Amino acid sequence: MELNGRPVSTGELAGLALHGYGHFTTMLVNDLRVRGLDLHMERLSRDCRALFGADLDLSRVRELARRTARAHPSPAVVRVTVFDPRMDLGRPSARQLPHILVTTRSAPGTTPPPVRLGTRLFTRDTPRIKSTGLFGAIQQRRSAQLDGYDDALFTGVDGRVSEGPTWNIGFLDGGGIVWPQAPCLPGVTTRLIERVAGELGVPVSTRPIASAASTRTAGAFVTNATTGVRPVAAIDGVHLPQPALVRKLAAAYSALPDEPL
Repeated sequence: MELNGRPVSTGELAGLALHGYGHFTTMLVNDLRVRGLDLHMERLSRDCRALFGADLDLSRVRELARRTARAHPSPAVVRVTVFDPRMDLGRPSARQLPHILVTTRSAPGTTPPPVRLGTRLFTRDTPRIKSTGLFGAIQQRRSAQLDGYDDALFTGVDGRVSEGPTWNIGFLDGGGIVWPQAPCLPGVTTRLIERVAGELGVPVSTRPIASAASTRTAGAFVTNATTGVRPVAAIDGVHLPQPALVRKLAAAYSALPDEPL
């Protein structure tokens, strides 16, 4: 764990722990290469302007991420968090200087099994920003797991499916991919899946998907940078088909070229 390329002190992390104002992206780094690196950098740049009104030095971000990744066995999950350790809780409108915190953890060693989801009424704050405020999302994940599911699937007050705590969801309908039309984070992996779908000739669309209708689709999968494409086994106890297209998308995604960090 390093802040701006040096060991971080507990005092410098206090603000992040106490008020949680910041944003991040998480990348799977394999031999200092990242799939969708351009999209991760685009996200960091966009969210930094939105939260801090400042431009982020992306060359510096990559340098610090490389430095930390080199010190960890490959593959590794590298998280880049942007926040201001000196932020004044009473005056968050004051000019802020974003700092770069880089942390690592081991990548999953095996492919996870299809996930069982339980729907939960929840919408994240500023869903289009990958913010560090994860309290509500993790609370919903915990609730779903206590009810016997693997994870939570969020729905809005209008009954529309949106996303999960740390992933997006796609549905299959008529041989194509349908993304839910609802407030959610524009995921890096979802955009890569769209590239893959184009190469495979698989149509992609977006439309509202009601919670009740989500169990009547031809299949579903969740996506994030750490696990790639993971099939959905069931929603609210209703088992979903396991079509070959999900496996085909997963294989094509894994075969995408990555970029040097």
